[in-house]
Amino acid sequence: MDAIVLGFGAMIGFGWVILTGGWINDAGTWGAVLAMLAGGGIMAVVGLVYGELVASMPAAGGEHNYLMRGMGARWAFVGSWAITVGYITIVAFEAVAVPRTVGYILPGALDQVRLWSVAGSDVYLVWALVGTACAVIITGINIVGVKQASVVQTFVVLFLLIIGVMMVVGAFSGGSVENMDPAFTGGLGGFFLVLVVVPFLFVGFDVIPQVSEEMHIPAKKLGATIVISVMMAAVWYVVVVLATSASLPAADLAVADIAVADAIGAVFHSQVFANLLLAGGLAGILTSWNSLLMGASRLLWALGASRMIPTWFARIHPRFGTPINALLFVGVISAIAPFFGQQMLGWLVDSGSPSIVIAYLMVSIVFVILRHREPTMERPFRIGGRGRGGVVIGVLSILLTAALLALYIPGMPASLTLPPYIVFGLWWVLGLVFLLRIPRGIGPGADAEARLIAAKERSTRQAR
Repeated sequence: MDAIVLGFGAMIGFGWVILTGGWINDAGTWGAVLAMLAGGGIMAVVGLVYGELVASMPAAGGEHNYLMRGMGARWAFVGSWAITVGYITIVAFEAVAVPRTVGYILPGALDQVRLWSVAGSDVYLVWALVGTACAVIITGINIVGVKQASVVQTFVVLFLLIIGVMMVVGAFSGGSVENMDPAFTGGLGGFFLVLVVVPFLFVGFDVIPQVSEEMHIPAKKLGATIVISVMMAAVWYVVVVLATSASLPAADLAVADIAVADAIGAVFHSQVFANLLLAGGLAGILTSWNSLLMGASRLLWALGASRMIPTWFARIHPRFGTPINALLFVGVISAIAPFFGQQMLGWLVDSGSPSIVIAYLMVSIVFVILRHREPTMERPFRIGGRGRGGVVIGVLSILLTAALLALYIPGMPASLTLPPYIVFGLWWVLGLVFLLRIPRGIGPGADAEARLIAAKERSTRQAR
């Protein structure tokens, strides 16, 4: 249950609060719903692939382990770096989202001591410090240990589910089917504009592999845990879109500050309920932030332990047994993010999503490789039965993630603006620096990491 809550909570962070109005405006009510269902279907297929791999190799590091075994050291770094970048951008997003939400609940209260402006967005010291303080608290909880973090996660997710029930009740009692018009807007382009956000919305189920070793979950249960959490998130997003759309006419949603909050405030005729929903949004921030900080730190630990990045990242806290330096590194980034202002929200969403899809594509490819190369590998959660069904699912996952990745190419209907491309490029330039330091010729295999460490140690001795 802890693992399901961890994955589900990671996926339903804060994006649904900020972005739902935009989805409905871009694609219409049913266009947005279809995009969510399509995205949920894609992620469910990818989740099945992850399910088999994590059950077969239940160790901290997730993608890093699968790619090392199936594709070798350099490819393992590319995939691990991709998902790590995705995690870190979302953790930073949550640090910016907290003061954004508090500012809605308490208008003007945080706009004290103006510092500067970023892309037209004014940055205030008090506003930024609220996000920084939360970064310190969440990082501290994770340093203490994964069990303590998962207990916090469980209670926060329960509160979030109560908010979801409240939204549905409000839509049924005070909403209207007429408000849900138009059903479709923007044509295929509108559909793709919503679909392109899917990696950002569903990232989180893949946190489960990162912490499976510390949670001591039976390998056979890990795969089903991932699939269940993905299905729960898909249902959540569809319910949010329908409840919001039924609660306010499309014209009102288009001009709302935070559409979901304004919608629930309208059906209950009370700002108190709007603020209560935003409290649920804050709960979503905490669940996603908590989960993805866990995932990012474990991946950085795995990269450090295999000598792909400085071994400083592989240091374990002597008392709590958590990757202390990796946690501090991600924590510092999230603490700094609010000082770049609200415009950073959109940039982080857009810049991290392509990296996430790259990682999903590579995991899908290595799944098919391992099915072919190691047919006798122990697979406690085997998808597709004993025949070729699993390979078919793997190939389908490759095709779906490749198609999703193509949506980010400049010129496509859902291509990014320049700032996210710049952020994306800077992350990968840094990754290239580390990639070129990894010795060539470390091919795939169960002992790939041991061979890499030995090669790095020989290189260090020769340099001395």
